[in-house]
Amino acid sequence: MSAQPIASAAPEPAAALFSPLRVGAIAVANRIVMAPLTRNRAAAGNVPSPLAAAYYAQRASAGLLIAEATQICPEGQGYMATPGIHAPAQIAGWKIVTDAVHAAGGRIVLQLWHVGRISHTSLQPGGVAPVAPSAIAAKAKTVTTEGLVDVSAPRALRPDELPALIETYRMAARNAISAGFDGVEVHAANGYLIDQFLRDGSNHRKDAYGGSIENRARLLIEVTAAVAAAIGADRVGARISPVSPFNDMSDSAPQPLFEHAVEQLDALRIAYIHVIEGETGGRRDLDFDFAALRRRFRGRWMVNNGYDRASAAAAINTGAADLVAFGRLFIANPDLVRRLRENAPLNALDASTLYGGDAHGYTDYPALD
Repeated sequence: MSAQPIASAAPEPAAALFSPLRVGAIAVANRIVMAPLTRNRAAAGNVPSPLAAAYYAQRASAGLLIAEATQICPEGQGYMATPGIHAPAQIAGWKIVTDAVHAAGGRIVLQLWHVGRISHTSLQPGGVAPVAPSAIAAKAKTVTTEGLVDVSAPRALRPDELPALIETYRMAARNAISAGFDGVEVHAANGYLIDQFLRDGSNHRKDAYGGSIENRARLLIEVTAAVAAAIGADRVGARISPVSPFNDMSDSAPQPLFEHAVEQLDALRIAYIHVIEGETGGRRDLDFDFAALRRRFRGRWMVNNGYDRASAAAAINTGAADLVAFGRLFIANPDLVRRLRENAPLNALDASTLYGGDAHGYTDYPALD
């Protein structure tokens, strides 16, 4: 009797999560991304805390770290103790972080942030009103030295102010590269300034930046093009949240709006798009065709919102995504990549330490060893 061939073991379904990938100019070791996570721990002058270097280095086994949302200018700040990338001390502070991440073998990009109307006069230079596409106050809150307060009513940006705003994004991208980041992510999600221009619930303008889908997407495309020209499109990503109502956001027809936006971003040949599927940190089962966006983009596709080991592996294995971003799981599990690889138990999150504070709940979550 002839010998029968030995059947090979079926591959572990999650194995694809741990395969390397090139994301534009950035070579990543695996498909697991640490999402940008605001922690409100910046030091005086909105300089990254000395603890931030340890925090990010602990999580450097992620294929890519996306540093917390970082304001591009003083007017872009909407919450207390969030870092900036517009002053020399901030750039120097971030350089300590990126050096620590690179020493640990990681790759890190910076999320460029302008909050628009999600701010308070006490956080604005001179105590003036925050800016927005239209003078429509959001039903939202922010954190100031007085605690949780309603955001302030904004004023509408004048058309002649927009070129300078775009230049501010470009300079922030260059500052990020000077600080040692491997790239940047344009924050166009979660109800902040660019998202406010995109969606007609917050944009009632009558000029070239309002009205039609093409006009409302204009700022996103012009900002991204300027950033790409400054540092290279292969080091640029963009984050979108087509149907998230976070920060009092809405749009009458999100599907055609974001299909157009993605097509325009694709034409810029940026490295990736990072999409929040459903409500930010909430429901995923909203009426929207995310696959239609995926088909319109030739770069890397990053998904986010409530993924676990099994659903992340399925997204990679089916081609629904190239990368999966994890948020709160990374806060509580600095060695999340190892835990996912070994299917090990996860640390529980202490929600009371998410925002503000010191090392507790920031750099003291235990690794497996």
